[in-house]
Amino acid sequence: MTNKILATLITFGVFSMNNVLPCTNFLITKGASADGSTMITYAADSHVLYGELYFLPARDYPEGTMLDVYEWDTGKFLGKIPQVKHTYSVVGNMNEHQVAIGETTYGGRHELVDSTGIMDYGSLMFIALQRAKTAREAIILMGDLMSAYGYCSSGESLSISDPHEVWIMEMIGKGVGNKGAVWVALRIPDGYVCGHANQARITTFPLNDPENCLYAKDVISFAREKGYFSGNDEEFSFSDAYAPLDFGAARFCESRVWTGFRKVAKEMEQYEDYAMGMNLKNRMPLWVKAERKVTVQDVMGMMRDYFQDTKMDMTKDIGAGPFQCIVRWRPMTWQVDGVSYLNERAISTQQTGFSFVAQSRSWLPDPIGGILWFGVDDTYSTVYTPMYCGITSVPENYAVGNGSMMEFSENSAFWIFNQVSNFAYTKYSYMIPEIQDRQKELENTYVNDVIKTDKIALDLYNKKKTKKVRLMLTEFSCQAGAHTFNTWKALYAHLFTKYMDGNVKTTVEGQRNPGVSQPGYNEEWYRMVVRETGDKFRIIGESAH
Repeated sequence: MTNKILATLITFGVFSMNNVLPCTNFLITKGASADGSTMITYAADSHVLYGELYFLPARDYPEGTMLDVYEWDTGKFLGKIPQVKHTYSVVGNMNEHQVAIGETTYGGRHELVDSTGIMDYGSLMFIALQRAKTAREAIILMGDLMSAYGYCSSGESLSISDPHEVWIMEMIGKGVGNKGAVWVALRIPDGYVCGHANQARITTFPLNDPENCLYAKDVISFAREKGYFSGNDEEFSFSDAYAPLDFGAARFCESRVWTGFRKVAKEMEQYEDYAMGMNLKNRMPLWVKAERKVTVQDVMGMMRDYFQDTKMDMTKDIGAGPFQCIVRWRPMTWQVDGVSYLNERAISTQQTGFSFVAQSRSWLPDPIGGILWFGVDDTYSTVYTPMYCGITSVPENYAVGNGSMMEFSENSAFWIFNQVSNFAYTKYSYMIPEIQDRQKELENTYVNDVIKTDKIALDLYNKKKTKKVRLMLTEFSCQAGAHTFNTWKALYAHLFTKYMDGNVKTTVEGQRNPGVSQPGYNEEWYRMVVRETGDKFRIIGESAH
């Protein structure tokens, strides 16, 4: 017998490796959070990734069932592995036991990709979520799967959390003819915050501390064999061996980690030259101690960064246009007179398919304790809507199959959020405040609603009414998703009506026609036009028009 449990995800979630590279994760330990929860974030940034909320129900399988494995990026069939007797339900990137996994692709040494392997990074993540009750179990399971069946993706960094622990795991293949992968996983110290964004970040690690560090037995010896490392074992750096730093790694990738770290630790200012790629020797730490404990809203804010108040602030250069827009159209790099230049790569970016903040709470039973705060499109203008990990279905507006990247759906959250954000890009400084007022209102409401829902669900759970608990949590999450969608659909109608054709219209009581203002561009932009064009647009004499 065969099982194609991932087939639906592959069919509707295909995106290319080249477009996956820009992703961002932050990892928050219990001691760094205001309520004692663990949190990880993930922004899945791809110009061809359709944002939707995946759901895999728990299932039982007969002895001898095989699982068909498909490559997450392409949908290519890779092979079969034995299925387990029982799999756990998965909502997005979080399972019913509050285990969550996110990733960023760093690539690393190209010669280490093994095209003959069966396990790709996407399959590893979702198979682990279906089979693991803890973060540690997920790490060991993924290591075993790569060893047994081979690993066919390039270098990956993973965030793995459960209600008690948060881990960063980095892996890379060993090339054709060397089945498996070399990898290291480190437990984030309590009270600290970690992050990764498409560049391997683990350098040296403890060799005899299995409580806090797990690794492939040949992670160092393989590097010696390949000529990547020749020092003492204690000096071995995973990143330096398998994904050496360069200017692009710092400016496009590490800069995003740096700007997120700035929100929790003042000490990060000393690493600005590193983040800008100017001083690669001034490498910032793998994790930082949080100077204040962060709320779930704070963590959402970490995902809404465009280098505010730094030298890379994306509202401060001409690329922002006259309305201080934080997006830059691709490509990322360009040339003028043979000289290469770049656009900044911020955490907030237009091509995000979906993002989340996964929150695991140890003081609550698993179905209630895990919440996936889920959003689609640009993190700066999305709404993180709560999805309990114990739900049995997902909101229709976010469900797989409701539209696609080349199929518009009026009932899809992805499409309505893109309508709002893409229209806002045309007159950003005017529209984004209205968008974020509505965003804040919804998210604050959901945070308060979760507190009330937790209490009711816990009371039912203590009365052994687990089916009612799951039903109630499903209804709450689906209603929240529908409310977010309907609110955003109304917001689009409001914004389009008000700002159409570059005007700003307001209703005037008692009059048929609205009031219309035409604010034009700001003075700085007009001055730039004059500097570039001289007297070309200067009015001579008096004009009657």
